[in-house]
Amino acid sequence: MGFFLQRQKKLKSSTPKRDINEGVYTKCESCKEVVSVRQLNTNLGVCPSCGFHHRMTAQQRLDSLIDPGSFKEINRRLHTLNPLSFPGYEKKIEGLMEKTQLNEAVVTGIGKIAGYSVAIGIMDSHFLMASMGSVVGEKITRLIEVSTSRKIPLIMVCTSGGARMQEGIYSLMQMAKTSAALAKHNQAGLLYISVLTHPTMGGVTASFATLGDIIIAEKGASVGFAGRRVVEQTIKQKLPDHFQTAEFLQEKGLVDLVVSRYELRDKLAMLIELHEGSEC
Repeated sequence: MGFFLQRQKKLKSSTPKRDINEGVYTKCESCKEVVSVRQLNTNLGVCPSCGFHHRMTAQQRLDSLIDPGSFKEINRRLHTLNPLSFPGYEKKIEGLMEKTQLNEAVVTGIGKIAGYSVAIGIMDSHFLMASMGSVVGEKITRLIEVSTSRKIPLIMVCTSGGARMQEGIYSLMQMAKTSAALAKHNQAGLLYISVLTHPTMGGVTASFATLGDIIIAEKGASVGFAGRRVVEQTIKQKLPDHFQTAEFLQEKGLVDLVVSRYELRDKLAMLIELHEGSEC
């Protein structure tokens, strides 16, 4: 009997404890206040205490921007390979596919905003920090080409940690490929709106994210190429506290509008309506 009780205690102590608040409450990345996950989701991921815009999934973005029932995904079946035979890469991708229920870090398709047809791509930072691999670049390029052929506005909701190191030069090639497709889109006189969300960095910033006819950024979004520490160490200078924020880039002329997430859909609808009206 004594052995049985000792065995029970051992099993009990080796069982990992689960926080009863796990999945119920979270801590704001900015102000560190504890906030209900349900409240945060209802509030479009905006902290009720400080207004910080937390990351959203691609599906949450679609729900907040696109007219209900109007979205049709394209190129969903494109899958990432391992062109450089990078150790553990395939297993990592498989795990992320299962965890996020996405095939890659961007969802592309055709939908409607306030009744207007648009080609829209939404990057999801929950999938390998939305790094730009060959499939991400291919899906975005195909979306641009669909927008060009159908003569409808293009919207890209951008977030990324940059190029995907596991794919090396194949990843960097996507910068040129997406930019070339956008050049043809521009020659056709079509509207391209780029929406920069937190964070948008690296090769994505250096290519399609900053090639929009109109560039919108969410409040407080971090946008840049190299990280803050890298820049400071390179130029040997202390940077302003708000360096690489959406507001800083608006001051410098890179960003046209800084908007709250609550306003984003209405702003997009207004800009598309103005563009469509000018075409008449």
